[in-house]
Amino acid sequence: MKKEGLARWIVILLVLAAVVVPLGSWWLSKDQGAKIELHARMPENGGWSVDTIQAKVGQPIHLRLISDDVVHGFAVGRSDQPALDIIPGEFTETILTFDRPGKYIFYCNRWCGANHWRMRGTIEVTGDGDPVPPDPQPLFLKLGIDVDAPHPAETAPVTIVSPERGALFASRLPAYALEKDTYLSNSPAKVWLKLRAEPTLSSLSDDDLWDAVAWIWQQQASPEALKDGRELYATNCAACHGESGKGDGVMVRGLPVWNPSAHTSEETVHQPTGEGLVSPPNFTDSKVLLGASPALLEGKIIRGGMGTGMPYWGPIFTSKQIEALVGHLYTFAWPPPDPK
Repeated sequence: MKKEGLARWIVILLVLAAVVVPLGSWWLSKDQGAKIELHARMPENGGWSVDTIQAKVGQPIHLRLISDDVVHGFAVGRSDQPALDIIPGEFTETILTFDRPGKYIFYCNRWCGANHWRMRGTIEVTGDGDPVPPDPQPLFLKLGIDVDAPHPAETAPVTIVSPERGALFASRLPAYALEKDTYLSNSPAKVWLKLRAEPTLSSLSDDDLWDAVAWIWQQQASPEALKDGRELYATNCAACHGESGKGDGVMVRGLPVWNPSAHTSEETVHQPTGEGLVSPPNFTDSKVLLGASPALLEGKIIRGGMGTGMPYWGPIFTSKQIEALVGHLYTFAWPPPDPK
């Protein structure tokens, strides 16, 4: 009887082991999530070794990142996840977890070559929970703005503009000039023309009004937002647009100069991957930037293209980041506020 009882217990234990071990393995794999080795290579050599990652809500994604050639970066668009440097021959590990289903873009944030913009991939997250809400319709679409069309300023200052001097005229400005909608929907040049037509401002000189417009634009971005915009520009834009906004970044040297009058369907093909067609415009040319409304600049950043091969940034930047970046762009037209 003792032998029979012992045998019975052995059988029971074996059956339990057959059930528990697979369940335990399943639970551990569920807890640990997907493990993916992701190689980064220059786009000419293949880019990311995996361009689509499948994941589930709440399930960790364990990434082992390594570069096969030059230094790359890894970042997730619209995410608080810190960007990582990927060093040749050296693994970098990170864990990503998403709490909402949806599609997320991962990309290289280090300037790795002329076709750097091809290094984008998708993380497709499925499962329960409220999905990532769709973006509201951008203002440039609501206003019907053609982001590829030329937008030279109808007028421009002939002397150095001073927002500080413009503050002296703030109390005389009509109420609409200080409204957010006016700022978003109009270029600085258009606001100047509207103010120039105001009888109550007829005693102010053209230079005075430009100072006032510069002050209006300066009020739309806090010092913190300008700092964020400056950092975003340095990391993502300067290699093409140049550190000082002159369109002379290292990635576009030798390309033809941007010609805003060349606006035909053949010459302004949208290039979402960012191959350079021509060098970008010179933002320090007042005829260029002062003819662009914030809504127009937002559209260029979101959609890309604009005849220069600029990549799209819609799935990368949040609306707050785009607003900060637009605020920084205008500092190329006039000086930023004095830090105190």
